[in-house]
Amino acid sequence: MSAASTGPQALSVPAGEAPLGDLACPEPADRPDLWPTTARRTGDGELEIGGRAVSAILKQAPAPVYVMDEADFRGRAATWAATMAEEFWEGYGMRGGGAFYAGKAFLTTRVARIALEEGLGIDTASRVELAVGLAALKGDDDAPDFPPSRLGLHGNGKTEAEVGVALAHRLGHVVIDSPEEIDHAVAAVRRLRTEGIYAPDERAALMVRLTTGIHAGGHEFISTAHEDQKFGLSIHSGAARAAIDAIIAAPELELRGLHSHIGSQIADPAGFEAAAEAVLRLRHEVAADTGWLCPEIDLGGGLGIAYTGADAPAPSPATLARALAGVVRRVCEELGDEPPYVSVEPGRSIAGPSQVTLYTVTGLKRVELGEGTARLYVSVDGGMSDNLRPALYGAAYTALVANRLPDPQAGLVRSRVVGKHCESGDIVVRDVDLPADLAIGDVLAVPATGAYGRSMAMNYNLFTRPGVAWVREGEQGWVLRPETVEDLLRLEG
Repeated sequence: MSAASTGPQALSVPAGEAPLGDLACPEPADRPDLWPTTARRTGDGELEIGGRAVSAILKQAPAPVYVMDEADFRGRAATWAATMAEEFWEGYGMRGGGAFYAGKAFLTTRVARIALEEGLGIDTASRVELAVGLAALKGDDDAPDFPPSRLGLHGNGKTEAEVGVALAHRLGHVVIDSPEEIDHAVAAVRRLRTEGIYAPDERAALMVRLTTGIHAGGHEFISTAHEDQKFGLSIHSGAARAAIDAIIAAPELELRGLHSHIGSQIADPAGFEAAAEAVLRLRHEVAADTGWLCPEIDLGGGLGIAYTGADAPAPSPATLARALAGVVRRVCEELGDEPPYVSVEPGRSIAGPSQVTLYTVTGLKRVELGEGTARLYVSVDGGMSDNLRPALYGAAYTALVANRLPDPQAGLVRSRVVGKHCESGDIVVRDVDLPADLAIGDVLAVPATGAYGRSMAMNYNLFTRPGVAWVREGEQGWVLRPETVEDLLRLEG
């Protein structure tokens, strides 16, 4: 089907949908928060990222491909580190603050090393994520090593082996999610003492993940502080207090702090503020009863980002950090408690805007919907295997033509960008207004795919997972090389 056949009739949209033009993807100059900081249109109309036009990027890294703006990632990481350090500065009467990059958003050894270099810790949620974090600690002749205290491990259902590895390396954060994990920690410390890795009286410092009952964010699947779900220990039911008391009572353990995570894609700091107050009041209660005022709290991550032009700009790291500092100062003064060290776990807000996914248009299909309306289905050379979020919980994205500046006289057409998988739910962008002169071979850029894009990628229909290319000051290379058919075949028994 030619682009011309989308013609004049393409201007009609189905009843009840937004007027044509409302769903057009904003250009980087119009909504810079959607795009990496270096994204711009060149003089000949191509999209450029990291000083490289998309045509140059695709010569070395064929589509589909994730493109990571390394300067953007570094800048966002450094901003979080500086913001938390400033808002919780001891000179302001606080006890210090920091941030752990939530590796689940997107993690490789290179990415973890960048985050460490920019002042962040690394939060991990699996044995392999932890292995990547440990590998990133090691420097070379030109770069120093970082201490394991810059790493954390949490997640649910941790095994005794996983807890043991975390404690053996003396991670800065080991977050307990269940009573069984406390038992695992006790057993691990006893073994580590026997093996001479721990001194005879050395204790393991633990944090307890709380379910505060305060939840925020988008889809139910990414709200994590309501009572009826798998994460954390409930303050309301008493499970959290029981775990805290068990840690304090165990001669092998020490209560380092309390941890809260209320959800993901959160646009309003109010939820974080309410959770912080709940955590601080529990901290005070524990101190009043036991004499132990735990020195640290971690208020988790989940700060949202904008994905489409319909999304409002998200709060900045400074906005959230300042709001949290205000709560900590107010509640601690009210209770007469020394403020704790405060950490957070940003992931999406660092990785998300730093990456763009590039696709090639492989098919155009006009579907008549009756009453003179139609939708253009735009097939691309990827799909749900490289961005599962739309299928998993209806996440919205947008896209623009990246290889050229479309002819403004061509008009727009209501479109749906779809992938090549054998699922009707294989949708990359559900609703977007694309140029009516769109043609096979055009390149589409989908912004804000750096968080939970490659990290959730899969091999459905035996698709190989795309690579992640870094770009910086006109240069590029691989963060992760693309999988090949041979890679998949080598896994067979």
